[in-house]
Amino acid sequence: MTATTPLFFISHGAPTFALEPGKLGPQLQALGAELEGVRAVLVVSPHWQTRGVAVSSTAAPETIYDFGGFPSALYELQYPAAGAPDIAEQAAKLLTEAGYATTIDARRGLDHGAWVPLYHLLPKAQIPVFQVSMPYDLNTEQAVQLGRALAPLRTQGVLIVTSGSMTHNLGEFRRGVAAGDHYVEEFSGWVKSAVLANAVHPVIRYRSEAPHAQRAHPTEEHFLPLLVALGAQLPGDKAQLIDGGIEHGMLSMDSFVWGMTPATTAASAAVH
Repeated sequence: MTATTPLFFISHGAPTFALEPGKLGPQLQALGAELEGVRAVLVVSPHWQTRGVAVSSTAAPETIYDFGGFPSALYELQYPAAGAPDIAEQAAKLLTEAGYATTIDARRGLDHGAWVPLYHLLPKAQIPVFQVSMPYDLNTEQAVQLGRALAPLRTQGVLIVTSGSMTHNLGEFRRGVAAGDHYVEEFSGWVKSAVLANAVHPVIRYRSEAPHAQRAHPTEEHFLPLLVALGAQLPGDKAQLIDGGIEHGMLSMDSFVWGMTPATTAASAAVH
């Protein structure tokens, strides 16, 4: 029987995270080195939104540079993982059975929300990768439901990686605004406490309950992958914090992993 695979929520930060691993990158690499029995990686990224749900079945997905104005070295990076057409078809069937209007995209490559965190988690690109899109009209409760629909894949050797950002105020990032009032720490601290306590419903209501929620996420698409991860939990899962620190003064890189125990990981000193 295939063992249950772990589950990740990874804050992918700016695209330059691929070149500047900071505090989070080495921890992801250490955790990735511990992964066993993974047949494919399923990534949910805010950089692929569609009407309904789409599943990528590309056999050899290209590396998509869906950003501009960054150092030329970033555009030279490749993440040459194979696709997973057969497993993507299984995922699409599962979503359809769960009531989702699901389409297959046989041409979609890997956006930076997928390949940038995988560049650290699985730097050899040795495991096939496919993506599931986020519907344009997804809300927090629906994101949890999407995760629940995908959760059975974890018993079939599919590693689910939801990729977003603990905080994501791009307007402040582009203007170079300093987070002098510590809103990033306060918002992230609230979310971390809720996730580690498996308090799913408060996170669903984070917009009205978390401090500085509107400032931390003027739009929700980078927070919703965390809700997908909360929905994709299986019985016995326990969240562990991966302390990613804060980049550029306002991008919290804090991430979570479920289904891995600190005692068996090389990153145990940094995973709480």
